[in-house]
Amino acid sequence: MKTLLAATLAACAASPALAAGEAKNVIFFLGDGMGPATVTAARIYQYGESGKLAMEKLDRTARIKTFSNDAQTTDSAPSMAAYMTGVKMNNEVISMTADTRAIEPNSDGTGNCGSNNGAPAATLLELAKAKGKAIGAVTTTRVTHATPAATYAHVCHRDAESDIIAQAVPGGAGYNAKLGAGLDVLMGGGSKFLLPKASGGKRGDGRNLLQEFAAKGYPVLQTGAQLAAFDAKSANKLVGIFGKDHLDYELDRVKNKLDQPSLAQMTAAAMDVLSKNGKGYVLMVEGGRIDHALHGTNAKRALVDAIAFDEAIKTALAKADLKNTLIVVTADHDHTMTINGYSKRGNPIHDISRSYVDGQPAKDADGAVYTTLAFGNGPNRKPTRVSVDSAAAIADDYQQETGIRLSSETHGGGDVMLMSGGAGSQGFKGVMDNTKVFSLVKSALGL
Repeated sequence: MKTLLAATLAACAASPALAAGEAKNVIFFLGDGMGPATVTAARIYQYGESGKLAMEKLDRTARIKTFSNDAQTTDSAPSMAAYMTGVKMNNEVISMTADTRAIEPNSDGTGNCGSNNGAPAATLLELAKAKGKAIGAVTTTRVTHATPAATYAHVCHRDAESDIIAQAVPGGAGYNAKLGAGLDVLMGGGSKFLLPKASGGKRGDGRNLLQEFAAKGYPVLQTGAQLAAFDAKSANKLVGIFGKDHLDYELDRVKNKLDQPSLAQMTAAAMDVLSKNGKGYVLMVEGGRIDHALHGTNAKRALVDAIAFDEAIKTALAKADLKNTLIVVTADHDHTMTINGYSKRGNPIHDISRSYVDGQPAKDADGAVYTTLAFGNGPNRKPTRVSVDSAAAIADDYQQETGIRLSSETHGGGDVMLMSGGAGSQGFKGVMDNTKVFSLVKSALGL
């Protein structure tokens, strides 16, 4: 038995992982905070227990370790940076070497990392740009937030968002020269870090970065209607900043008919712009507000945003040629949400739990009704549990109950899922560190 196992492992190790340079394009999808329970709950919410999300139709899967350089449970900055640079770094740090200390920035989003405090770690987007490829980042958060920032910026603390976005403006003070002529596409929210205080922003240097982008030849869009009318197939670059802060949750965007684009619409436009580069492109797409809803223990908004993220993946799969395009879908970290009890099949996943035996509301040891989804920690913790009403449980604003009372739910330290398909995807399998994902994508692109 031991001999057979050793031979099998040796054969696996000897088999080629992927052909270097096989992928002309890469689209890296990051569901912020989208742990395994969130994926499962989103699937049941939208398609039922036996259904399939678009991401689940990809043919390669892996399990990803997410710990950071200094913590069992990572925050989004070093976890996304690990994917983008292959370097384990400390919590709060954006795309820097492992010895970088996180130092709190000023209230206006500027920072001072001090001397002898690490160095920039090259990102996938920088490496791709150096090879002549087009590059872009799309998110439902502020474009200065941790996940998009890790693709194009280098700072010792993720909250230095004024400094972060300055690194994206070609030729401006603080510009990241490793981006060459610049990001070809940047879309999301967060105009407050692009505007001076006199214009309602947070910048203390008086710069209006929206105007600076425009002066560099970027079409600058600020509404969903503008993006819908924009001819992305004839543009070579694009900046879209569709809100002062994060974009609204998908549930609210649709319900309130807000003039913001969906993540799928932004993804399609980004692909149209980037695909005109004959040498290929690297695009990062983040479903960022999944994480925010989970922090608030508001499962319904988290699931709706996860479905919107999946719709963006579906859009990309319909547009991309997988013979030359690698699609990677993963998460930066888990959360503490869990699917508990023994609900009957077909019971709404965000409702109260109903027994599979007789369909009656399930009750805890004290006789109180509970919901199927619950969190390990967070704000909705009462000294004594009372029964949850079904109408309340499925309401938009309901916050699931938590085991430990905290002002905000924390990330979870569990492994996350990775799903991939297309050119160069054969190496994504088994259990791997998040830094290994960087190596595989880099090799697939031949960088």
